[in-house]
Amino acid sequence: MCNNILSNEKVSFKEIEQRIYELSCAAARQATVEILQAYDEYLAKNRDKKVFRDKGLRSTTIKTVYGEVEYSRHVYITRNADGKNETVYLLDKELGMDKIGLISTNLAEKIVMAAADAPFRKAAELVSETTGQCISHTGAWNLVQSIGEKLEDEERHLVEEFHAEQTKGKRETAILFEEMDGVWLKQQGAGGKKAPGMEVKVGTMYEGWKDAAGNRSSLSGKTVMAGIESAEEFHEKWEAKIESIYDPEKIGRRILNGDGGSWIKDEYDADVVKQLDRFHVVKMIRQNTSHDSMRKDMLVLLKDNKIDELLEQAQIYYDTLSTAEGDTPEEQAAGELLKYLENHREELANYKSRLTDQLEAPEGIKYRNMGVQENQNCTLITLRMKGKRKRWAAESANHMIRILYYRENQNLYDAVERYTDGEMWVEPVRNKLDAPLSAAKTAMVDAKGNNRYVDIVNVHLPVLDSSNSRTVKMFKRLIY
Repeated sequence: MCNNILSNEKVSFKEIEQRIYELSCAAARQATVEILQAYDEYLAKNRDKKVFRDKGLRSTTIKTVYGEVEYSRHVYITRNADGKNETVYLLDKELGMDKIGLISTNLAEKIVMAAADAPFRKAAELVSETTGQCISHTGAWNLVQSIGEKLEDEERHLVEEFHAEQTKGKRETAILFEEMDGVWLKQQGAGGKKAPGMEVKVGTMYEGWKDAAGNRSSLSGKTVMAGIESAEEFHEKWEAKIESIYDPEKIGRRILNGDGGSWIKDEYDADVVKQLDRFHVVKMIRQNTSHDSMRKDMLVLLKDNKIDELLEQAQIYYDTLSTAEGDTPEEQAAGELLKYLENHREELANYKSRLTDQLEAPEGIKYRNMGVQENQNCTLITLRMKGKRKRWAAESANHMIRILYYRENQNLYDAVERYTDGEMWVEPVRNKLDAPLSAAKTAMVDAKGNNRYVDIVNVHLPVLDSSNSRTVKMFKRLIY
């Protein structure tokens, strides 16, 4: 390419950009090899030689945002707790590579975040196009399963702490709003056969509403959870999550909003105020009344919290349609509506009208009518997991659900880092680099050729533009 430029042949900026990027990635891979092998030698020299017997070098490859890095590290023989010999790679343990495999934190973050937005094949293409690493859709799927499985283990551990009364929540709130609903997914059957649908149980907890930009509002202290599991398992996780955030003694009132599903309940707080979700009540009234005037009257009574009058109106409507000849479709619909309203009589009134002590919202917080779960279902589950003939196996769906709700809670990056990242002592590695430079001195030393890594500082590198994980921070300390 340089010859083309010198001979005045035309070259596109795209080609220049690609070539510079390739050279930068190659330099980054070489630097990584030297850093890893230097640190491995440090571990070899400073290990307990009585515990770890050196058995030579073994080569391996780690996937990074700038391509696959092949390097060698020492393998050791040691005794496990049962007194049997086992092999161990001290470098892998230091880097955290013994958790889910040889993949860098930055690359894992990019794959997981891409897979949370798009199908695995599309996510793999996107990552492959924007990094120096080629990823298959199977590789993206495998990583999501590995991270999702770890997050499920975290959930189980949280439930164990809850039952042992070891949860550590400290937060206080006058009202904790809770909403729950279900989202149905198509299930992937064995051998391509049809299988019954499966319900994702979804919950959102928050402390109220706060003003946002553009005359909008957002939920304050929002936390979501979801999973394909039994009602008992979901509520155990739900309560464990609440007590990991809040001091249960410092929660003033709990308000539970749902569509009336049998699984939506609270077995842990007898004083919870249950409210039937207004969206579903309005939908039920509209679907089961064919007379416009009667429909409007019922909706007005519901809005004004005149529950007794609403039930009387529903009864009158049903009686008016009853005939001696038998049930007509209209009569059946009216009977279904009346039964629904009677079964949920105590939950029809708005929560505000049922609080004996009218709580004043803290500064910056507003208390409004509930009903956010339908929107949460869409953004959390529906957009990624429904439509376009998507079908899921229950286990892989559960793993993806964990990825999605950890992202919504804004702690997915931390979760990925826990299972892909480790720490290295800087000093043993720093010596491997020739006179690390500040940006101010880069040009001068580059002219003298004293630092072979100076080009890495001057050219875009994905690793340096990624989130500040421990590994990225270490690279920045070494280079700058």
